[in-house]
Amino acid sequence: MILAEDSTLLREGLVRLLTEEGHEVVAAVGDAGALLRATAAHLPDVVVTDVRMPPTNSDEGVRAALEIRGRFPGVGVLVLSQYVEQRYAADLLTGHADGVGYLLKDRVVQVEEFLDALRRVGDGGVAFDPEVVRRLLARTTSPLDVLTARERDVLSHMAEGHTNNAIAARLHVSRSAVEKHVNSIFDKLGLSGADGYSRRVLAILRYLRA
Repeated sequence: MILAEDSTLLREGLVRLLTEEGHEVVAAVGDAGALLRATAAHLPDVVVTDVRMPPTNSDEGVRAALEIRGRFPGVGVLVLSQYVEQRYAADLLTGHADGVGYLLKDRVVQVEEFLDALRRVGDGGVAFDPEVVRRLLARTTSPLDVLTARERDVLSHMAEGHTNNAIAARLHVSRSAVEKHVNSIFDKLGLSGADGYSRRVLAILRYLRA
């Protein structure tokens, strides 16, 4: 794993946390250029990076993340941000939409949620902060009109990267009920002919790109 964070205090704190949880941090860097060089050298399973990095502290971090996704598709990318940057969150899903996550930094202090998101991204799944999902879905009122309120809830949890079992537990319904909602979402989006996990990705993309 590679960690990119310009705040020395936060970077060292995250390195300590991740190491204590059994993760190997092969590099911890403070700018986007160093992140790209370290990624090319180590090809880690996951890169964790802040959106805003030196020298301008604008969007260097997320632009580096997008470049990593293009050059090294096998490397998972988990982006951390102080605020919801809707365009960047949607851009991260462009192309192959697996092994990617976007969390608000406030979520990092909730250690179990942060580690769970990191695990999902490392396993090739997605992990989007609930607030990020809410903001992105709010931009897509027209496509959402075809879904029921419950289907929107299910899609929101899908976009966060949760499995059907996890969604059932969060919504206090049976797994079979979740599966029916998911299949209904696929049907309404014209995705019933797609195969396997890709339908989940396509369903999320259909909304986040709208």
